[in-house]
Amino acid sequence: MSTGKRALDVAGACAGLLVFSPVIVLIAAAILLDDGGPVLFRQERLGRGRRPFVILKFRSMRDGRITRVGRILRATGLDELPQFVNILCGDMSAVGPRPLTADDVTRLGWSSAEYDFRWSMPPGLTGLAQLTRTASSAEALALDREYVAEWRPLLDCRMIALSFVVNAAGKSRVHNWRHAGKARRMG
Repeated sequence: MSTGKRALDVAGACAGLLVFSPVIVLIAAAILLDDGGPVLFRQERLGRGRRPFVILKFRSMRDGRITRVGRILRATGLDELPQFVNILCGDMSAVGPRPLTADDVTRLGWSSAEYDFRWSMPPGLTGLAQLTRTASSAEALALDREYVAEWRPLLDCRMIALSFVVNAAGKSRVHNWRHAGKARRMG
């Protein structure tokens, strides 16, 4: 990963924490008021070079069920705001392949060296595969391969901008807009 990408990640994460700090406080309060449980969910994921790290998210489930607040957080992607801290720590990047658990890697069969390209850069808060509705893990892997091979700052800027649209409009609505636009271009 280039030092330029890292510098942009740090600047972006600092700006994100500053801009979203009122939202972060409101979300934490809403989680506490909704069910009184812990605010953050922590889970071990694999980062650059398959090095384990602990990812942070706002907790959206309790006793195996999505909470009322969690439903909103997941629909908008706001459950992932605490990952700005992961970016500042260097465990993640703003944009990159989805951060997977070791169990995910085993389940998908991505343990061999032929998949190491996925871990040649830190996983991302957002990414090409995360923003594209894919039907299979093979499609997601192909998008990760494309991102790693074709990385450029403009691509990151586009994905970050699209992520903000997802936060404002909701994941399903944005996926539907993108799908409709692609169908119009093809038809």
